[in-house]
Amino acid sequence: MKTLKEYSIEELEVYCEQIRTKIIETVSHNGGHLSSNIGAVELIVAMHYVFDVKKDPFIFDVSHQAYTHKLITDRWERFDTLRELDGISGYTRPDESPYDYFVAGHSSTSISLAVGAAKAIALKNEQSERLPVALIGDGSLSAGMVYEALNELGFRRYPVVIILNDNKMSIAKPIGAISKFLSQAMAGEFYQKIKKTTEQILQYLPESATYMAKKFEEGFKLITPGILFEELGIDYIGPIDGHDVESLIRAMQSARSLKKPVIIHTQTLKGKGYEMAEGYYEKWHGVGPFDVASGEAIKQGVGKNATTMYSEALIALAKKYENVVGVTAAMPSGTGLSPLIQSYPNRFWDVAIAEQHAVTSMCAMAKEGFKPYISIYSTFLQRAYDQVIHDACIMNLNVVFAIDRAGIVGEDGETHQGAFDIAYLSAIPNMTLMAPCDEQSMHAALEYAYNHQGPIAIRYPRGAFLPSLPSMPLPYEYGKAALLKKGTSRHIILGYGNGVGKALVVAKALEEKGIEVGIVDLRFAKPLDEALLLSLKESYDTWYVISESAKIGGVGSLLSAFKEKYTLYVKIKSFEYEDAFITHGATHLIEERLGITPQQIADKILKDIY
Repeated sequence: MKTLKEYSIEELEVYCEQIRTKIIETVSHNGGHLSSNIGAVELIVAMHYVFDVKKDPFIFDVSHQAYTHKLITDRWERFDTLRELDGISGYTRPDESPYDYFVAGHSSTSISLAVGAAKAIALKNEQSERLPVALIGDGSLSAGMVYEALNELGFRRYPVVIILNDNKMSIAKPIGAISKFLSQAMAGEFYQKIKKTTEQILQYLPESATYMAKKFEEGFKLITPGILFEELGIDYIGPIDGHDVESLIRAMQSARSLKKPVIIHTQTLKGKGYEMAEGYYEKWHGVGPFDVASGEAIKQGVGKNATTMYSEALIALAKKYENVVGVTAAMPSGTGLSPLIQSYPNRFWDVAIAEQHAVTSMCAMAKEGFKPYISIYSTFLQRAYDQVIHDACIMNLNVVFAIDRAGIVGEDGETHQGAFDIAYLSAIPNMTLMAPCDEQSMHAALEYAYNHQGPIAIRYPRGAFLPSLPSMPLPYEYGKAALLKKGTSRHIILGYGNGVGKALVVAKALEEKGIEVGIVDLRFAKPLDEALLLSLKESYDTWYVISESAKIGGVGSLLSAFKEKYTLYVKIKSFEYEDAFITHGATHLIEERLGITPQQIADKILKDIY
C-alpha cells in the first residue's frame, strides 16, 4: 500500500475529494465546523505530502479546521464519532493522537507555539531533521499575539513555515494579471534564487547604484501582498491557489528548503466542494446536524435560547437609552449582537478576534459617559483577564460584561466549557456578579445593569434556560436574593443562574419522595445577600448549591467563605463541577457522567438525608 508521499498529483486530487465527502457526511450527522474544514482540505493534504508529521510539529491555529489532518493520520475509521462523548474531538488533542502536537481551541496561538518549538529544536540541534509548520487563518491575524510572535520570529530568524489560509482575502486582493504572475514567480525556486543573488550583489554596488536598486526592490514589493511580512523579516510566498495541490506542494517544498522563516499566503474558498456553503456564510462555519441534499438544519427541538433573550433585551435597552453601546470579538451571531450592529452600526461593533482590545476600548467609552455591554463567551473572556482588572475594575468603570456560554457548552470540549468565570471574576475588587434564570429576569438583569455603578458581569448559558417560575418574585436590587419556596424540611437548595431552573426540577423529584425543600434564587454571587443567608440558618441545616460552574472558586466556595465569616453551623454541599477539565460531548451526557443531572442530584440529596 502506497504512502501519501508516493501519490501522484491526480491521486492526491481524488483523495482530497474523498476527504471532503467524508467531512460533509460526518458533520451533517454530528454537527461541527464545516466550511472552514472543507475549504482547507488541499492545504492540509499538501502539508502532509511535503512535511513529516512524525517529526515536524504540525500546529493548527484554533484547530477547528484540522479534520483533514485527523483523517490523514490515524482516525478515518473513528471519524464518525466526531464530537461525541468519548469520540474524536473537534480540535487537536495530543492525548487523542501523537500526531496532534498541541491542544488548541482559541485562536492566534500557532505562531507563538511555532517559535517556541523552533527554539527547542535549535537547542537540541535538530534543525536538519525537524521544522515547525503552522497553519493559521486570516481571521486569526486580527489578534495581537500573532504580531508579538512575528516580531520575535522576524528578529531571530528561526526556520519556521507559516501557511496562511486566507479565505476572505482580508490580507490582500490579487492585482490582476501582474499579481498572478508575481505570485507564481515568487512561489518558485527561481524567484528565491534571484532574490538571494540580488541581496548579495547589493553589498558590492556603489552607493548610488545600491540606492536605486533598493528603491526598485521596494517598488516591486509594493505591488505584491507580501510587503508586511517581508518588512517584518519573514520571507513571503504567494498568493497561491489554496485548492491547487500541485502549486501548494511546490510552494511548500520551496519554503522548506529556505531554512528560515517563511509565510506561504494561500487563498481558499470557505465551504469548497459543497455549493451551499461556498463563500463567506457565517451559518456554515459551525453547524448542527443538517440534511446534505437540502442544506436544511435538522431541528433539535429546543426553545428560545438565552443568547436570543439577551439580544432582544439589549435591543430594547438600546432603543430606550442612547448611551448604550456594545462590542463583540468576532462573534456577532454567536453573542446575539448581529441585530444590534445592523440596527445601530455607530453604537455596536465587532472588533474581530481581539478580546483585549474589545474590553479596553469599551472602558474608554465608559469613561466618556457611555454604557458599554461587552458580549463575550465565558471561555474567551479569559483572554482579556488583565484588561478586566487593569482597565475596568481598578478604574471602577460602568461596564457590563455579558458572559455567554457560561457552563457546559457540549461538543466543543475543554477549551470552550464556560466553567471558570465565577472563579476568575469574583476575586477582583469592584466587580459585581449576577445571573438571570429565565427570559423575564434576563430583561430585568440588563435593565438593572444599566443603572449599576461599577463593573458588573452577567452570566447565562448556551441554549435555553431550564424551566423557571412563571413570574419573577421581585425586581433586581443590588446584592439581593429571592426566596422562591420555603419548603417543610431543614434542607434548602440555593440556585444561581440556570441552576435555579435545575433546582426547581430537583425539588419536584424530591417532593415525589416526600421531601419538600426550600429554594433560593441567589441572583448575585458577589455580593451575596448576607441578610437573607443569615436568616436561613434558623430554618435550614443543610444548603445544597446548584450552579453551572467550577466548584473551586465557584458559588459553593463563596458561600463557604461566608459561612466561615459568621461561624454558621450549617452544612454546605455543592453540585458544581469537580477540579478537572470537562471533555466534549452532548451536554446531557456530560452532565450524566459528572453526576449532576437533576435526577442524579435528587438521588444524592435523598441519600444525604437518609
